[in-house]
Amino acid sequence: MAATITILIIEDEQAISEMLIFLLQQSGFDVKAASNIQDAQSMLTSPLPDLILLDWMLPGGSGIQLLRQLKRDKQTQSIPVMMLTAKNEESDRVQGLDIGADDYITKPFSPKELIARIKAVLRRVSPQVLADVIDLANLKLDTAAHRVFAGDTPITLGPTEFKLLHFFMSRPERVYSREQLLDHVWGDGVYVEDRTVDVHIRRLRRALEPTGHDKHIQTVRGSGYRFSTQAD
Repeated sequence: MAATITILIIEDEQAISEMLIFLLQQSGFDVKAASNIQDAQSMLTSPLPDLILLDWMLPGGSGIQLLRQLKRDKQTQSIPVMMLTAKNEESDRVQGLDIGADDYITKPFSPKELIARIKAVLRRVSPQVLADVIDLANLKLDTAAHRVFAGDTPITLGPTEFKLLHFFMSRPERVYSREQLLDHVWGDGVYVEDRTVDVHIRRLRRALEPTGHDKHIQTVRGSGYRFSTQAD
């Protein structure tokens, strides 16, 4: 996979959760797990996952209740959600899909089918996160060749600026705080100050400025940064 993709599992059965964690990590995903709604809500702040696997029946409330909350909240409503459940009645599937679930898979399930359906949802909802070449706003980023072009003009970036641009372009229009960017781009095991993000954002904008693409790296006052296909 071209980008590091984070999946949040919300499942109270420990054996199923552990199996899912192993399966997803073997498939190259970053994984977080919660066993109840309260823990899940605490993980939906910084950083946000790219996809949620949500069990229907949970302690302290149902997955359907949490799904409704996710789809009402502007911060989380764009995150694709797949329902994982033992409920296989048509009325249950229709209810979950009507509320906003992107897919619905019943237990027991085939591991290969689950991975295939996760990738299908990501291709449909967030195609850039699986792409080797991302082409947005006449800016092309090739992860395999580690190159960036504005039209036919090559753009030289340092390794951190390339990672930042890759992260932004694989998740366009989504706003990320400095803390979230540190977690995603630098990683949990690296200690750097928040202002380090600002330094690299400035370097990235400076590299994109000659072609006018610096205007796509936007500051959202009080929230953070985003890549937008609409020049600011």
